[in-house]
Amino acid sequence: MTTFKNTPYDQIEVGMEAKHERICAVDDFYISAHASGNLNPLHLPKEDRDGEDSGNYEGVAPSLWVASLISAVLGNQLPGPGTLYKSQNLRFLGRAYEGDRLISTVTVTEKLPDYVVKLATTVQCANGQMIVEGEAEVIAPRTSKVSKGVKLPGLTVRSHEHFDRLLDLARPLPPLITAVVVPEDRKSLGGALLAAENTLIEPILIGSKANILDAADRLGKDLAHCEIIDVAGHKQAAAKAVAMVREGKAQAIMKGQLHTDILLSQIVKRDKGLRTDSRLSHVFVMDVPGLDNLLFITDAAINIAPDLEAKVDIVQNAIYLAQALGLQQPKVGILSAVETVNTKIPSTMDAAILSKMAERGQIKGGIVDGPLAMDNAIDVDAAVTKGITSLVAGRAEVLVVPNMESGNMLAKELAFVAHAEVCGVVMGAQCPVILTSRADDDKARLMSCAVALLYAASQKA
Repeated sequence: MTTFKNTPYDQIEVGMEAKHERICAVDDFYISAHASGNLNPLHLPKEDRDGEDSGNYEGVAPSLWVASLISAVLGNQLPGPGTLYKSQNLRFLGRAYEGDRLISTVTVTEKLPDYVVKLATTVQCANGQMIVEGEAEVIAPRTSKVSKGVKLPGLTVRSHEHFDRLLDLARPLPPLITAVVVPEDRKSLGGALLAAENTLIEPILIGSKANILDAADRLGKDLAHCEIIDVAGHKQAAAKAVAMVREGKAQAIMKGQLHTDILLSQIVKRDKGLRTDSRLSHVFVMDVPGLDNLLFITDAAINIAPDLEAKVDIVQNAIYLAQALGLQQPKVGILSAVETVNTKIPSTMDAAILSKMAERGQIKGGIVDGPLAMDNAIDVDAAVTKGITSLVAGRAEVLVVPNMESGNMLAKELAFVAHAEVCGVVMGAQCPVILTSRADDDKARLMSCAVALLYAASQKA
């Protein structure tokens, strides 16, 4: 741990100097925005700082953040631990940007009574450009002190740039005509209307008209431009949505305030449902802070304990969705508790067979490997440590779980512990099925619609 030694008042001499260097990082700008509340887009690198879609996204370092680097020298070096500010004046002469190496300097200019010290203060770029200059008055410590420093808690700047990219891709597309089944509460109706406002879907609201209008009143929304089909029961509403897709009047289905099994029971009907040759499966799409790619998890919502035949469809469905979202050849990791085949662990046997089926072309479009444990599926160092040589190990973009329980726990751990943003759709039907949870927030519902739209567009293409 770093130690800091101060210079007490009686040892300070005019002309003493101390310096500190720091690289400007994007995360600093976001932390400054959080701490100060200053949301000026000039200081946020991912915002268009000139407006009018100029495409200029280079963030300017907040001036007071740059000036705050002076306090690091005063508090840690000269005078050091025990110093308190009395005053500071500043003149801003230039601007700093992401990647600039900044040098903050303090120089003692005068000693005053009552332990007060005046110092000239500057911050400049490594190339000599002056950014800030000024003068500080501080109350210097009276006695010598060595500080071991403080072990600060770590900070994670959470960004979800992968979801932002998907939204940017989806918004220009024609909206998906979507049968929204029983949007009779604020969350399900609000999510559908938010997606409509973002031009992702054109909602047809199916359910009790009175309940839908009541939910709209509670949201403060006007449904004058929405088609509402008044259907009393949940089962009847789900059947109506399925019929509209079969008749070509809707292109997708979105779950509202009804049980999943009621909706799916209508979708899987042999005669009047939306079955295809593939089994239905759910795919979570996750934007996990720190990962360089989207992460897909399947199946964590529909197939409780899938057998090998079901897993073939689960894997293939996930590959198709990953391709629709921009992964040309998704890397698919078949998860188990261990990374070796063990006849006492059936999921390792399934994983090995699925891998071989992909090699032989029975599963298409992705690179499939397994069994893999969670650590060596997504962490290269863990894979190397275990001696696993694979194009997938440490780089998996799609995770296929052994059963619904493990998948559901994994997805919710990533959402609630790792702060991932989550959305998902049901694959394997004649149209995308947007299967939202009661716990989903507006962003999750919005992104589920964006994913459905991108998948539908890829199928047309």
